[in-house]
Amino acid sequence: MKNIIIYNAKIVTPLGRTSRRGKEMRQLQIIDNSEVEVRNGIIYYVGKTRNNYRDGFYDGYQYFDAKGKCLLPGFVDSHTHFVFGGERAEEFSRRLNGESYMSIMNRGGGIAGTVKATRALAFNSMRSGAATFLERMSRMGVTTVEGKSGYGLNKETELMQLKVMRSLNEDENKKVDVVSTFLGAHALPSEYKDRSKEYIDFLIKEMLPLIKKENLAENCDVFCEEGVFSIEESRRLLSAAQQLGFKLKIHADEIISLGGAELAGELHALSADHLLHTSDAGIRSMADNNVVATLLPLTAFALKEPYARGREMIDSGCAVALATDLNPGSCFSGSIPLTFDLACIYMKFTVEEAITALTLNGAAAIDRAESVGSIEKGKKGDFVLLYSSDYHVLPYYIGMNCVESVIKEGALYQVK
Repeated sequence: MKNIIIYNAKIVTPLGRTSRRGKEMRQLQIIDNSEVEVRNGIIYYVGKTRNNYRDGFYDGYQYFDAKGKCLLPGFVDSHTHFVFGGERAEEFSRRLNGESYMSIMNRGGGIAGTVKATRALAFNSMRSGAATFLERMSRMGVTTVEGKSGYGLNKETELMQLKVMRSLNEDENKKVDVVSTFLGAHALPSEYKDRSKEYIDFLIKEMLPLIKKENLAENCDVFCEEGVFSIEESRRLLSAAQQLGFKLKIHADEIISLGGAELAGELHALSADHLLHTSDAGIRSMADNNVVATLLPLTAFALKEPYARGREMIDSGCAVALATDLNPGSCFSGSIPLTFDLACIYMKFTVEEAITALTLNGAAAIDRAESVGSIEKGKKGDFVLLYSSDYHVLPYYIGMNCVESVIKEGALYQVK
Protein backbone atom coordinates (compact mmCIF):
# COMPACT_ATOMS: atom_id res chain seq x y z
CA MET A 1 0.00 0.00 0.00
CA LYS A 2 1.25 3.48 -0.85
CA ASN A 3 0.43 7.12 -0.17
CA ILE A 4 0.41 9.22 -3.32
CA ILE A 5 -0.89 12.56 -4.48
CA ILE A 6 -1.49 12.82 -8.22
CA TYR A 7 -1.98 16.45 -9.22
CA ASN A 8 -2.51 18.47 -12.38
CA ALA A 9 -4.58 15.60 -13.82
CA LYS A 10 -7.70 15.49 -15.96
CA ILE A 11 -9.98 13.03 -14.17
CA VAL A 12 -12.33 11.04 -16.40
CA THR A 13 -14.56 8.58 -14.55
CA PRO A 14 -18.04 7.11 -14.24
CA LEU A 15 -19.57 7.45 -10.79
CA GLY A 16 -21.35 5.02 -8.53
CA ARG A 17 -21.12 1.78 -6.62
CA THR A 18 -23.40 -0.21 -8.89
CA SER A 19 -23.47 -0.80 -12.63
CA ARG A 20 -24.55 2.00 -14.98
CA ARG A 21 -27.42 1.10 -17.29
CA GLY A 22 -28.58 2.37 -20.66
CA LYS A 23 -28.06 6.12 -21.10
CA GLU A 24 -26.24 6.29 -17.76
CA MET A 25 -23.24 4.63 -19.43
CA ARG A 26 -22.46 7.88 -21.26
CA GLN A 27 -22.29 9.92 -18.05
CA LEU A 28 -18.69 10.60 -17.03
CA GLN A 29 -17.40 13.09 -14.50
CA ILE A 30 -14.58 15.15 -16.00
CA ILE A 31 -12.48 17.41 -13.77
CA ASP A 32 -9.65 19.49 -15.24
CA ASN A 33 -6.68 20.55 -13.10
CA SER A 34 -7.63 17.88 -10.59
CA GLU A 35 -5.97 16.02 -7.75
CA VAL A 36 -6.36 12.58 -6.22
CA GLU A 37 -4.95 11.71 -2.80
CA VAL A 38 -4.49 8.05 -1.89
CA ARG A 39 -3.81 7.04 1.72
CA ASN A 40 -2.82 3.46 2.46
CA GLY A 41 -4.08 2.39 -0.94
CA ILE A 42 -7.55 4.01 -0.62
CA ILE A 43 -8.75 7.22 -2.28
CA TYR A 44 -9.06 9.96 0.34
CA TYR A 45 -9.62 13.06 -1.81
CA VAL A 46 -10.83 13.72 -5.36
CA GLY A 47 -11.27 17.23 -6.70
CA LYS A 48 -9.52 20.34 -7.88
CA THR A 49 -5.78 20.59 -7.22
CA ARG A 50 -5.50 22.06 -3.71
CA ASN A 51 -1.93 23.35 -3.51
CA ASN A 52 0.94 24.71 -5.52
CA TYR A 53 3.19 21.70 -5.12
CA ARG A 54 6.16 23.59 -6.49
CA ASP A 55 6.36 25.23 -3.06
CA GLY A 56 7.23 21.94 -1.36
CA PHE A 57 5.95 18.49 -0.47
CA TYR A 58 4.63 16.85 2.66
CA ASP A 59 6.39 13.87 4.21
CA GLY A 60 5.06 10.38 3.72
CA TYR A 61 3.69 10.88 0.20
CA GLN A 62 4.87 10.34 -3.32
CA TYR A 63 3.93 13.26 -5.56
CA PHE A 64 3.19 12.79 -9.22
CA ASP A 65 2.56 15.57 -11.74
CA ALA A 66 0.13 14.24 -14.35
CA LYS A 67 0.86 17.25 -16.60
CA GLY A 68 -2.76 17.67 -17.59
CA LYS A 69 -3.16 14.12 -18.93
CA CYS A 70 -6.25 11.92 -18.50
CA LEU A 71 -6.53 9.89 -15.32
CA LEU A 72 -9.08 7.07 -15.54
CA PRO A 73 -10.07 4.25 -13.18
CA GLY A 74 -8.00 1.12 -13.62
CA PHE A 75 -9.49 -1.15 -16.24
CA VAL A 76 -11.42 -4.22 -15.07
CA ASP A 77 -11.15 -7.26 -17.35
CA SER A 78 -14.13 -9.22 -16.11
CA HIS A 79 -13.87 -12.38 -18.25
CA THR A 80 -10.58 -14.22 -18.84
CA HIS A 81 -9.13 -17.74 -18.80
CA PHE A 82 -5.51 -16.74 -18.12
CA VAL A 83 -4.38 -19.87 -16.22
CA PHE A 84 -3.67 -22.72 -18.64
CA GLY A 85 -1.02 -24.80 -20.37
CA GLY A 86 0.03 -24.98 -24.01
CA GLU A 87 -1.09 -23.13 -27.12
CA ARG A 88 -3.41 -23.94 -30.03
CA ALA A 89 -1.81 -22.10 -32.94
CA GLU A 90 -2.35 -25.02 -35.32
CA GLU A 91 -6.08 -24.96 -34.59
CA PHE A 92 -6.13 -21.26 -35.32
CA SER A 93 -4.70 -22.00 -38.75
CA ARG A 94 -7.39 -24.61 -39.32
CA ARG A 95 -10.04 -22.03 -38.51
CA LEU A 96 -8.41 -19.62 -40.96
CA ASN A 97 -8.85 -22.33 -43.57
CA GLY A 98 -12.56 -22.56 -42.87
CA GLU A 99 -13.03 -25.17 -40.15
CA SER A 100 -15.44 -24.08 -37.42
CA TYR A 101 -14.64 -23.83 -33.71
CA MET A 102 -17.33 -26.39 -32.84
CA SER A 103 -16.13 -28.79 -35.56
CA ILE A 104 -12.62 -28.75 -34.10
CA MET A 105 -14.05 -29.26 -30.63
CA ASN A 106 -16.24 -32.17 -31.75
CA ARG A 107 -13.20 -33.91 -33.27
CA GLY A 108 -11.30 -33.88 -29.98
CA GLY A 109 -9.56 -30.53 -30.32
CA GLY A 110 -10.44 -27.25 -28.74
CA ILE A 111 -10.76 -27.22 -24.98
CA ALA A 112 -9.74 -30.89 -24.77
CA GLY A 113 -6.31 -30.05 -26.18
CA THR A 114 -5.73 -27.38 -23.56
CA VAL A 115 -7.00 -29.72 -20.83
CA LYS A 116 -4.30 -32.24 -21.76
CA ALA A 117 -1.57 -29.59 -21.66
CA THR A 118 -2.84 -28.04 -18.44
CA ARG A 119 -3.09 -31.36 -16.61
CA ALA A 120 0.59 -31.95 -17.40
CA LEU A 121 1.75 -28.78 -15.63
CA ALA A 122 3.27 -28.52 -12.19
CA PHE A 123 2.07 -25.75 -9.89
CA ASN A 124 5.11 -23.49 -10.36
CA SER A 125 5.01 -23.74 -14.15
CA MET A 126 1.31 -22.96 -14.19
CA ARG A 127 1.80 -20.01 -11.86
CA SER A 128 4.72 -18.63 -13.87
CA GLY A 129 2.74 -18.62 -17.10
CA ALA A 130 -0.25 -16.97 -15.43
CA ALA A 131 1.96 -14.32 -13.82
CA THR A 132 3.34 -13.41 -17.23
CA PHE A 133 -0.17 -12.71 -18.50
CA LEU A 134 -0.92 -10.53 -15.47
CA GLU A 135 2.19 -8.46 -16.17
CA ARG A 136 1.07 -7.91 -19.77
CA MET A 137 -2.42 -6.98 -18.60
CA SER A 138 -1.01 -4.43 -16.18
CA ARG A 139 0.88 -2.65 -18.95
CA MET A 140 -2.42 -2.10 -20.75
CA GLY A 141 -4.04 -0.59 -17.67
CA VAL A 142 -5.79 -3.60 -16.13
CA THR A 143 -5.81 -3.43 -12.33
CA THR A 144 -8.50 -6.06 -11.63
CA VAL A 145 -9.11 -9.27 -13.56
CA GLU A 146 -11.48 -12.21 -13.34
CA GLY A 147 -9.84 -15.59 -13.91
CA LYS A 148 -11.65 -18.86 -14.60
CA SER A 149 -10.65 -22.45 -14.06
CA GLY A 150 -12.00 -24.94 -16.58
CA TYR A 151 -8.90 -26.41 -18.19
CA GLY A 152 -8.53 -29.24 -15.71
CA LEU A 153 -11.98 -30.84 -15.76
CA ASN A 154 -10.81 -33.10 -12.96
CA LYS A 155 -10.47 -32.54 -9.25
CA GLU A 156 -6.70 -32.10 -9.04
CA THR A 157 -6.15 -29.67 -11.91
CA GLU A 158 -9.25 -27.56 -11.30
CA LEU A 159 -8.11 -27.05 -7.72
CA MET A 160 -4.59 -26.27 -8.90
CA GLN A 161 -5.83 -23.57 -11.27
CA LEU A 162 -7.79 -21.93 -8.47
CA LYS A 163 -4.85 -22.21 -6.07
CA VAL A 164 -2.59 -20.54 -8.63
CA MET A 165 -5.02 -17.63 -8.79
CA ARG A 166 -5.17 -17.41 -5.01
CA SER A 167 -1.38 -17.44 -4.81
CA LEU A 168 -1.11 -14.62 -7.34
CA ASN A 169 -3.76 -12.61 -5.51
CA GLU A 170 -1.92 -12.98 -2.20
CA ASP A 171 1.37 -11.65 -3.63
CA GLU A 172 2.13 -8.45 -1.73
CA ASN A 173 3.74 -6.95 -4.84
CA LYS A 174 0.86 -7.72 -7.18
CA LYS A 175 -0.15 -5.18 -9.82
CA VAL A 176 -3.50 -6.82 -10.60
CA ASP A 177 -6.22 -8.10 -8.26
CA VAL A 178 -7.56 -11.52 -9.24
CA VAL A 179 -11.19 -12.57 -8.75
CA SER A 180 -11.58 -16.35 -9.14
CA THR A 181 -14.41 -18.20 -10.88
CA PHE A 182 -14.95 -21.97 -10.93
CA LEU A 183 -15.70 -23.14 -14.47
CA GLY A 184 -15.58 -26.89 -14.03
CA ALA A 185 -18.48 -27.06 -16.50
CA HIS A 186 -16.37 -25.71 -19.37
CA ALA A 187 -16.62 -28.92 -21.40
CA LEU A 188 -17.38 -32.60 -20.85
CA PRO A 189 -14.10 -34.40 -20.07
CA SER A 190 -13.26 -37.56 -21.97
CA GLU A 191 -13.66 -39.62 -18.78
CA TYR A 192 -17.36 -38.71 -18.77
CA LYS A 193 -18.10 -39.09 -22.48
CA ASP A 194 -21.87 -39.31 -23.04
CA ARG A 195 -22.40 -39.01 -19.27
CA SER A 196 -23.01 -35.29 -18.79
CA LYS A 197 -25.56 -35.84 -16.02
CA GLU A 198 -22.99 -37.78 -13.98
CA TYR A 199 -20.38 -35.07 -14.55
CA ILE A 200 -22.76 -32.37 -13.33
CA ASP A 201 -23.46 -34.59 -10.29
CA PHE A 202 -19.70 -34.79 -9.64
CA LEU A 203 -19.37 -31.00 -9.81
CA ILE A 204 -22.34 -30.48 -7.49
CA LYS A 205 -21.56 -33.17 -4.92
CA GLU A 206 -17.76 -33.06 -4.79
CA MET A 207 -16.28 -29.95 -6.36
CA LEU A 208 -18.56 -27.14 -5.25
CA PRO A 209 -18.52 -28.03 -1.51
CA LEU A 210 -14.73 -28.48 -1.56
CA ILE A 211 -14.10 -25.19 -3.35
CA LYS A 212 -16.43 -23.37 -0.98
CA LYS A 213 -14.77 -24.97 2.06
CA GLU A 214 -11.30 -23.93 0.89
CA ASN A 215 -12.54 -20.51 -0.28
CA LEU A 216 -10.97 -20.94 -3.70
CA ALA A 217 -13.58 -19.19 -5.84
CA GLU A 218 -16.32 -16.59 -5.44
CA ASN A 219 -18.25 -17.38 -8.60
CA CYS A 220 -19.51 -20.41 -10.51
CA ASP A 221 -19.77 -20.37 -14.30
CA VAL A 222 -21.00 -22.82 -16.96
CA PHE A 223 -20.60 -23.08 -20.74
CA CYS A 224 -24.31 -23.23 -21.61
CA GLU A 225 -24.30 -24.14 -25.28
CA GLU A 226 -25.61 -26.72 -27.73
CA GLY A 227 -23.26 -29.69 -27.64
CA VAL A 228 -21.79 -28.62 -24.30
CA PHE A 229 -24.21 -28.16 -21.36
CA SER A 230 -27.94 -27.74 -21.81
CA ILE A 231 -30.19 -25.15 -20.22
CA GLU A 232 -31.46 -27.70 -17.71
CA GLU A 233 -27.97 -28.94 -16.82
CA SER A 234 -26.78 -25.36 -16.46
CA ARG A 235 -29.77 -24.47 -14.28
CA ARG A 236 -29.14 -27.46 -12.02
CA LEU A 237 -25.45 -26.67 -11.54
CA LEU A 238 -25.91 -22.93 -11.03
CA SER A 239 -28.84 -23.40 -8.64
CA ALA A 240 -26.75 -25.76 -6.51
CA ALA A 241 -23.87 -23.29 -6.55
CA GLN A 242 -26.18 -20.45 -5.56
CA GLN A 243 -27.45 -22.44 -2.58
CA LEU A 244 -23.84 -22.83 -1.39
CA GLY A 245 -23.27 -19.07 -1.61
CA PHE A 246 -21.49 -18.78 -4.95
CA LYS A 247 -22.31 -15.86 -7.20
CA LEU A 248 -23.25 -16.84 -10.73
CA LYS A 249 -21.88 -16.17 -14.20
CA ILE A 250 -22.79 -17.91 -17.44
CA HIS A 251 -21.30 -18.38 -20.92
CA ALA A 252 -24.51 -17.70 -22.83
CA ASP A 253 -25.71 -17.78 -26.43
CA GLU A 254 -22.24 -17.74 -27.99
CA ILE A 255 -22.84 -20.20 -30.84
CA ILE A 256 -26.64 -20.28 -31.08
CA SER A 257 -29.58 -18.63 -29.31
CA LEU A 258 -30.15 -21.29 -26.66
CA GLY A 259 -31.72 -19.20 -23.88
CA GLY A 260 -28.65 -18.62 -21.72
CA ALA A 261 -29.39 -14.93 -21.25
CA GLU A 262 -32.92 -15.75 -20.10
CA LEU A 263 -31.48 -18.27 -17.63
CA ALA A 264 -29.08 -15.63 -16.30
CA GLY A 265 -32.06 -13.34 -15.67
CA GLU A 266 -34.07 -16.13 -14.04
CA LEU A 267 -31.24 -16.88 -11.58
CA HIS A 268 -30.21 -13.22 -11.10
CA ALA A 269 -26.65 -13.95 -12.17
CA LEU A 270 -23.93 -11.32 -11.88
CA SER A 271 -23.37 -11.50 -15.61
CA ALA A 272 -24.15 -13.29 -18.84
CA ASP A 273 -21.15 -13.38 -21.18
CA HIS A 274 -20.52 -13.63 -24.95
CA LEU A 275 -24.18 -13.15 -26.08
CA LEU A 276 -23.40 -13.18 -29.81
CA HIS A 277 -26.79 -14.73 -30.59
CA THR A 278 -28.93 -13.58 -27.69
CA SER A 279 -32.63 -13.11 -28.44
CA ASP A 280 -34.73 -10.01 -27.80
CA ALA A 281 -36.27 -11.88 -24.85
CA GLY A 282 -32.79 -12.51 -23.49
CA ILE A 283 -31.92 -8.83 -23.70
CA ARG A 284 -35.13 -7.93 -21.84
CA SER A 285 -34.41 -10.55 -19.19
CA MET A 286 -30.94 -9.14 -18.52
CA ALA A 287 -32.24 -5.57 -18.36
CA ASP A 288 -35.18 -6.47 -16.10
CA ASN A 289 -33.04 -8.50 -13.68
CA ASN A 290 -29.96 -6.26 -13.54
CA VAL A 291 -27.68 -8.87 -15.11
CA VAL A 292 -24.52 -7.32 -16.56
CA ALA A 293 -24.21 -8.19 -20.25
CA THR A 294 -20.49 -8.87 -20.67
CA LEU A 295 -19.47 -8.63 -24.32
CA LEU A 296 -16.25 -10.08 -25.72
CA PRO A 297 -15.60 -8.52 -29.13
CA LEU A 298 -12.10 -9.97 -29.47
CA THR A 299 -13.62 -13.47 -29.59
CA ALA A 300 -16.14 -12.54 -32.26
CA PHE A 301 -13.28 -10.94 -34.21
CA ALA A 302 -11.07 -14.03 -33.90
CA LEU A 303 -13.89 -16.43 -34.82
CA LYS A 304 -15.15 -14.20 -37.66
CA GLU A 305 -18.60 -14.19 -36.02
CA PRO A 306 -21.12 -11.31 -35.91
CA TYR A 307 -20.56 -9.02 -32.95
CA ALA A 308 -23.01 -9.05 -30.06
CA ARG A 309 -25.79 -6.47 -30.29
CA GLY A 310 -24.20 -4.13 -27.78
CA ARG A 311 -25.88 -1.00 -29.12
CA GLU A 312 -29.31 -2.59 -28.79
CA MET A 313 -28.52 -3.88 -25.32
CA ILE A 314 -27.51 -0.42 -24.11
CA ASP A 315 -30.54 1.20 -25.75
CA SER A 316 -32.75 -1.44 -24.08
CA GLY A 317 -31.50 -0.42 -20.63
CA CYS A 318 -28.89 -3.12 -20.03
CA ALA A 319 -25.72 -2.60 -18.06
CA VAL A 320 -23.02 -3.66 -20.54
CA ALA A 321 -19.42 -4.56 -19.74
CA LEU A 322 -16.52 -5.27 -22.07
CA ALA A 323 -13.85 -7.90 -21.44
CA THR A 324 -11.11 -9.60 -23.46
CA ASP A 325 -11.86 -13.34 -22.99
CA LEU A 326 -8.11 -14.09 -23.04
CA ASN A 327 -7.86 -17.84 -23.61
CA PRO A 328 -5.69 -20.24 -25.64
CA GLY A 329 -8.36 -21.23 -28.15
CA SER A 330 -11.06 -18.91 -29.42
CA CYS A 331 -9.26 -15.69 -28.42
CA PHE A 332 -5.56 -15.71 -27.63
CA SER A 333 -5.52 -12.00 -26.83
CA GLY A 334 -5.88 -9.79 -23.81
CA SER A 335 -5.66 -6.58 -25.82
CA ILE A 336 -7.47 -3.73 -24.12
CA PRO A 337 -6.67 -1.35 -27.01
CA LEU A 338 -8.25 -3.64 -29.60
CA THR A 339 -11.25 -4.20 -27.31
CA PHE A 340 -11.86 -0.44 -27.29
CA ASP A 341 -11.46 -0.28 -31.08
CA LEU A 342 -13.91 -3.08 -31.86
CA ALA A 343 -16.51 -1.82 -29.38
CA CYS A 344 -16.49 1.71 -30.78
CA ILE A 345 -15.95 0.99 -34.48
CA TYR A 346 -18.04 -2.13 -35.02
CA MET A 347 -20.41 -2.33 -32.03
CA LYS A 348 -21.36 1.38 -32.10
CA PHE A 349 -20.38 2.20 -28.52
CA THR A 350 -19.58 5.82 -27.75
CA VAL A 351 -16.15 6.29 -26.21
CA GLU A 352 -17.84 7.20 -22.92
CA GLU A 353 -19.87 3.98 -22.95
CA ALA A 354 -16.76 1.93 -23.65
CA ILE A 355 -14.95 3.52 -20.71
CA THR A 356 -17.84 2.73 -18.38
CA ALA A 357 -18.01 -0.81 -19.77
CA LEU A 358 -14.31 -1.45 -19.05
CA THR A 359 -14.32 0.16 -15.60
CA LEU A 360 -17.43 0.42 -13.40
CA ASN A 361 -19.59 -2.10 -15.27
CA GLY A 362 -16.71 -4.55 -15.46
CA ALA A 363 -16.37 -4.18 -11.71
CA ALA A 364 -20.09 -4.83 -11.24
CA ALA A 365 -19.82 -7.99 -13.38
CA ILE A 366 -17.51 -9.46 -10.72
CA ASP A 367 -19.20 -7.84 -7.70
CA ARG A 368 -16.45 -5.27 -7.14
CA ALA A 369 -18.27 -2.01 -7.91
CA GLU A 370 -18.20 -1.03 -4.23
CA SER A 371 -14.41 -0.93 -4.23
CA VAL A 372 -13.12 -0.32 -7.79
CA GLY A 373 -14.26 0.88 -11.19
CA SER A 374 -14.48 4.63 -10.53
CA ILE A 375 -12.41 7.41 -9.02
CA GLU A 376 -14.31 8.18 -5.82
CA LYS A 377 -13.45 8.60 -2.18
CA GLY A 378 -13.33 5.28 -0.34
CA LYS A 379 -12.46 3.14 -3.36
CA LYS A 380 -9.08 1.61 -4.12
CA GLY A 381 -6.44 3.89 -5.58
CA ASP A 382 -6.38 2.09 -8.94
CA PHE A 383 -5.83 4.38 -11.93
CA VAL A 384 -4.67 4.56 -15.53
CA LEU A 385 -2.83 7.64 -16.83
CA LEU A 386 -3.00 8.09 -20.60
CA TYR A 387 -0.37 9.70 -22.79
CA SER A 388 -2.92 12.33 -23.77
CA SER A 389 -5.24 14.94 -22.28
CA ASP A 390 -7.98 13.65 -24.60
CA TYR A 391 -9.62 10.36 -23.61
CA HIS A 392 -10.90 9.89 -27.17
CA VAL A 393 -7.45 8.49 -28.01
CA LEU A 394 -8.55 5.16 -26.47
CA PRO A 395 -10.15 3.90 -29.71
CA TYR A 396 -8.19 6.32 -31.92
CA TYR A 397 -4.86 4.61 -31.21
CA ILE A 398 -5.84 1.58 -33.32
CA GLY A 399 -4.45 -1.49 -31.59
CA MET A 400 -1.79 0.58 -29.81
CA ASN A 401 -1.42 1.04 -26.09
CA CYS A 402 -1.92 4.65 -24.98
CA VAL A 403 -1.33 3.95 -21.27
CA GLU A 404 1.61 5.88 -19.85
CA SER A 405 1.39 4.83 -16.18
CA VAL A 406 -0.64 2.53 -13.97
CA ILE A 407 -1.30 3.16 -10.28
CA LYS A 408 -2.31 0.13 -8.22
CA GLU A 409 -3.55 0.95 -4.70
CA GLY A 410 -1.33 4.02 -4.72
CA ALA A 411 1.79 2.31 -6.09
CA LEU A 412 2.96 3.93 -9.32
CA TYR A 413 4.19 1.83 -12.26
CA GLN A 414 5.32 3.56 -15.43
CA VAL A 415 4.68 1.51 -18.58
CA LYS A 416 7.77 0.74 -20.67
